[in-house]
Amino acid sequence: MSVMKYSFKNDYSEMAHPAVLEALSAVGNKQFEGYGLDEYSAEAKALICKLINAPNADIHFISGGTHANLTVISSALRPHEAVIAAESGHIFVHEAGAIEATGHKICVRKGKGGKLCVSDIESVVDEHDDEHKVKPRLVYISLSTECGTVYTKSELAAISAYCRKNALLLYIDGARLGAAINSTASDLAYSDVAKYADAFFIGGTKNGALFGEAIVICNDVLKEDFRYLLKQRGALIAKGAAIGVQFRALFNDGLYDKLAMHSNAAAKKLADGISQLGYDFLYPVETNLIIPILPTKTSAALHTIYEFYDWQTLGDKTATRLLTSWSTPENMVGNFISDLQML
Repeated sequence: MSVMKYSFKNDYSEMAHPAVLEALSAVGNKQFEGYGLDEYSAEAKALICKLINAPNADIHFISGGTHANLTVISSALRPHEAVIAAESGHIFVHEAGAIEATGHKICVRKGKGGKLCVSDIESVVDEHDDEHKVKPRLVYISLSTECGTVYTKSELAAISAYCRKNALLLYIDGARLGAAINSTASDLAYSDVAKYADAFFIGGTKNGALFGEAIVICNDVLKEDFRYLLKQRGALIAKGAAIGVQFRALFNDGLYDKLAMHSNAAAKKLADGISQLGYDFLYPVETNLIIPILPTKTSAALHTIYEFYDWQTLGDKTATRLLTSWSTPENMVGNFISDLQML
């Protein structure tokens, strides 16, 4: 039988943090109200509202990030309206056309390090100047980005101000929000995200949950009939309590942030070791997603020992995507660095 290689492919290869599994086990034979109307979900929602300092925010638990993105975005837009995103954005690259399948165009800009800036957004708005083209209505960004980078408070505030001045909605994909907020490169708090965004989601799948994300709606305009829209998209799951229980566990005693900090610390140690061996990185190392540039032969040799993705070919070199998780053992980071040194 072949030995399974250790994976740096993603941050959801491990099933779930023990505290999450214990919380689920503790309520396994208890009855609960369906569709997220249970006491566990109510407690989790209260914890989240306190964390983000937004007592009037609506919280909805959903199974996964793609489902969250397509439900929020399609619900916010009229048929002729479009989304603005970075070229590397998850909705543009990794969601099998989920947004386009709802009838909405994604207008992309290259951005820098996975991030949009105000001038990127403004150029899309200026380009779509009459009724013969789609009307940009929503800006999609990720925290952290698909390149592992984070927005600063000033960057996010500037984008938010432009959006509000120009009647655009700002939606944030927070699949790795914990990693972004707990990044040493970030000066953002959860309350800042709630302040500047019209809606966002807090990722559980990539930070210790078995599955599940928490959609947060801050703009009252987007709140109306949202449960109807969840149902229509197949997102209003009967056993919503299963997600509520997990988020209650994650946001009790700061567990969510502790797990994100472990992810980031493991990535920093991995990046420091790689850097000390003389290798550069495609983007700044800011979260638990890092992209070192390795000789293609070296990357190929590492593939025989570890699981990971090749991000981009650069001549005779390969930008290699590595992800650490809440559960990445210190010894596996050390092993990777030692194996790289040997090649």
